Amino acid sequence: METLTDIDVSVIDRRLSMSALPVISCCRPLAGPSLSTEEAETTALLFRALGDPARVKIVNLLATSDEPVCVCELIEPLGLSQPTVSHHLKKLTEVGLLAREQRGVWAYYSINSEAITRLGALAELGEGGRR
Repeated sequence: METLTDIDVSVIDRRLSMSALPVISCCRPLAGPSLSTEEAETTALLFRALGDPARVKIVNLLATSDEPVCVCELIEPLGLSQPTVSHHLKKLTEVGLLAREQRGVWAYYSINSEAITRLGALAELGEGGRR
C-alpha cells in the first residue's frame, strides 16, 4: 500500500489551483489577519476532505493524468470498491478540488484547474509563521 510519503507532492503542487472553489472562495491564508468563524469552518472542510489517504491518492492519480479519469479506472489502483471510490470522489468534488463530467453512465474526474495554487496560498505562513 502506498503511503503519504510515497506521493509526489510537487506534482500536486504544479497541477492544482483553487480560485474556482466555491466552498473556500472566502478563505484567507492561515497567517493572514484573523480568520472569521466562517472562514475557519470552510478551511477546515477543505482539509477534512484531504484528511483521508485514499482521497490524497485520488488527487495524486488525477494530477498525474493528462485526461479526465473514469471512476472505473480508479477502483483497481485504490484497491477499493466502486461505491467507496465514488464516495471519496464526491467529497473531493464538493469542496471544489475536482471537476466532474458525465459521459453516458460513467463519470469522469479531473483536477480543478485552479485548485492547488489556492491550496498553497491558504497554507502559506510566510514570515509571520512561527517555526
